[in-house]
Formats: sequence, C-alpha cells, structure tokens
Amino acid sequence: MQTDMSPIVQDLPLWVTMDPKSLPTMHDLPSEDPEESGLPDEFHGLQPQLLAESLSLKNYSRSEIFSAFDLNIYYDPKHTGWYKRPDWFLVVGGSRLYQGQTSRSSYVMWDEKIAPVVVVEFLSPGTEADDLGPFAEKPMRDRAGKPPGKFTVYEQILRVPNYIIFDAETLQLRYFRLVNGRYQEQTVSPMNPRLWVPELNLGLGLWRGEYRDLPHGWLRWCDDQGNWIPTEVETERSAKERERAERQKLAAYLRSIGIDPENLPPV
Repeated sequence: MQTDMSPIVQDLPLWVTMDPKSLPTMHDLPSEDPEESGLPDEFHGLQPQLLAESLSLKNYSRSEIFSAFDLNIYYDPKHTGWYKRPDWFLVVGGSRLYQGQTSRSSYVMWDEKIAPVVVVEFLSPGTEADDLGPFAEKPMRDRAGKPPGKFTVYEQILRVPNYIIFDAETLQLRYFRLVNGRYQEQTVSPMNPRLWVPELNLGLGLWRGEYRDLPHGWLRWCDDQGNWIPTEVETERSAKERERAERQKLAAYLRSIGIDPENLPPV
C-alpha cells in the first residue's frame, strides 16, 4: 500500500522571503467568510471532527499537530486579503497553538511558515470547478487580478503534497499528489476506496458506519494493514464492552459451580 512519492521542493514562496514584520498577522485579518453564512449540512460539520478524532500520528506529539476546518488560510503577502477556506486541513511539525500560546482564528502563511501537509475538500456541484481546477468537467480559469482557485493555490502556492477531494453524495474519493510541482491524480479503487499518505505513515479511506448517531459513508484514517484507527470514544466503549463481557463470563462460571453471583459479598 505504501509508495514513495515525495514532493519536489522548488524555489521558496513569498511568505518565506518577505519580512513578516511588514505584513498583517492573524489578528489583523478577518476570520469569517461573508459569503458563507454557515455549514451547508450536518455531514459537513461532523466529517471534519471524525478526521481529527481518528488521527493518530506516532512521529509527532499532540503539541506539534494542528488541524482545522472552515478556517481561512491567508497565502499571498502581496494580496493580504486573499484566502482559501478548506473544509479540513492538517499541519504537522509546528505548534498546536498560535505562537505557542493561543488558539487560531485564521492561518497566515507568512506568520506560520509551515504549509498544510493535507487538505480535504468536500465536493459539491457549486464548488467543482474551484476544487478540481483543470480536472473539472468545466474548469474555472484564473483571472488576472482576481484570487486564483483553490486547486491552483493548493498546488502552486501552498504546495500541499496531499490534496483529497470527497463527494459525500456519490462517496467518490479522489487523491491528488504533488509530483514535480504539479498535482497528479492517483488511482483510488472504487471497490475499496483508500489511499496512503507517506508523510503521516497513515492511510485514509471510506468507512461506512455510524458516527454521532448518523449512518453515512465517512472518511477516516487507517493503518498500513487497513485497520481503522479508533477514536477515543470508540476505544472507551470497547473497553467497557470487554469489561462487561468478562463480568458475564465470570457470573456464568460461578453459576456453573453452584454459586449465585448476586449473593457474593461486595469487594
């Protein structure tokens, strides 16, 4: 399952070369999107939570992992009001907290210096051209003086090595890997939709089950054997179920030798 498809590092982006003291910080830029009044449906609110809760990274401590959904990423120090707002993204190797101290209201590249390692977008008819770029049926052309589309920003400016698109209606999973500075779509089996993220040493796949009492097809992380990574709630539930099974097994044994477990003195 694991393959070596390391991204090629090219010349440095603007946020590395420009003086951050001359640019606005997280506190100076708006955190809301005035064109998006809220989450479009329940799935779009729950899926990012499952991605975060099932994420388990052995090579990074919790203090080095930051993930967010519907959070503005500011990426162009020449156009400080331009941003993209991924449905979910992950940054590793930096600080969980902004400057090691507070929560974030946005993610400003010239302030943070570390680009996301994974970006996930949830596809819808209205966002297909923006999300898929040249891979869309009707590609959106970037216009001079206007912010480029998401695909262009993730590929050419942020250079996110792993760009993942999920259609919650059709349950189609598409994976774009940055190779030689351009996204190449990787094969994802429609019968068993899973992909491998080498930077994380984790897989991501389609899991059909119930999360927060909602049955659906969900994206969640898995190991190199394809085993789903449990959330903390699932781990606790499994432990309680094992404990209950052990108590029932002991009670059955006691009854088999003529002892009523209900009459045993408390321990």
